[in-house]
Amino acid sequence: MSKFSFSRLNSTKDTGFGDNFSGRFINKDGYPNIKKKGINILNRYSWYHTMLNLKRWQFIGLLVGSYVVVNFIFALIYYSIGIEHLTGIDKSNFQNEFTDVFFFSSQTFTTVGYGRIAPVGFLASLVATFEAFLGLLAFAIATGLFYGRFSRPRAFLQFSDVALISPHKDKTGLMFRMAPFKNTSLTDASITVLTSFEVTENGQTKSSFYNLKLEVTKITSLILNWTIVHYIDEESPFYGLNADDLKNTDIEIIVHVKAFDSIFSSDVVQRTSYTSDEIIYGAKFEKMYAPDETNRFTVLNLDLINSNFPAPLPNIS
Repeated sequence: MSKFSFSRLNSTKDTGFGDNFSGRFINKDGYPNIKKKGINILNRYSWYHTMLNLKRWQFIGLLVGSYVVVNFIFALIYYSIGIEHLTGIDKSNFQNEFTDVFFFSSQTFTTVGYGRIAPVGFLASLVATFEAFLGLLAFAIATGLFYGRFSRPRAFLQFSDVALISPHKDKTGLMFRMAPFKNTSLTDASITVLTSFEVTENGQTKSSFYNLKLEVTKITSLILNWTIVHYIDEESPFYGLNADDLKNTDIEIIVHVKAFDSIFSSDVVQRTSYTSDEIIYGAKFEKMYAPDETNRFTVLNLDLINSNFPAPLPNIS
């Protein structure tokens, strides 16, 4: 809970967040930290967006797992109907029987149909027909999801894990940095930074929001790393806070970046945030880029994006 008064500053209400928001406002991955209730789960989520936003290993794992589970269920259905309704089954033991039924299901689901095993009778043929139809739909959906994940415009920006209170041009600034980590072409990049402080007024605790004035808010091309700087002066909500104050004050810095991807001819957006325990007091970032050995290229070392070293600060209080 903050003991500071921000009456000298003009707070902003145009944030989209309420005064009594619990936890951090924006997670590190850029998504709001919010849960919705009062509506059933089928209407609560956009499954298309959920599938597009899954991590790569989660998406592949879900497809493979679903494929195995569906074929296992259909194998049980065929087996319950009776293996005598499937020709070409190895009936030497249960393991061989169920294995053959499972692979028949997978061949039917993918519409491969090698022909060694075939359904006999109305019921087995009906289940095989339905499974083949379901397989066509499933692969059409999977193809669409693969294309959506592959073709979706994204900023592909990597943010530093921490923000620093650093000396900068004989002043003190709050800074963090970002860098593109893929071979994208981002132009006309702009940034807005909002900070929230939990304050107590008339015995009631609430969050107050302030727009941070930045040294640079827009650049023509985002090619190397971009270090965002907010000078800590009398017009800054961070003015007068020392290292202990930062630790004991509930602070969140909310970052919103927008740029134009010239390959997709589309705007891309990425967000992140920093909380009090992710702000380092009295440190400075190391340089991320340098010429290569031949002096023909510039090397951007993304593994240095969080590298920093202690740096003394001028008096800001």
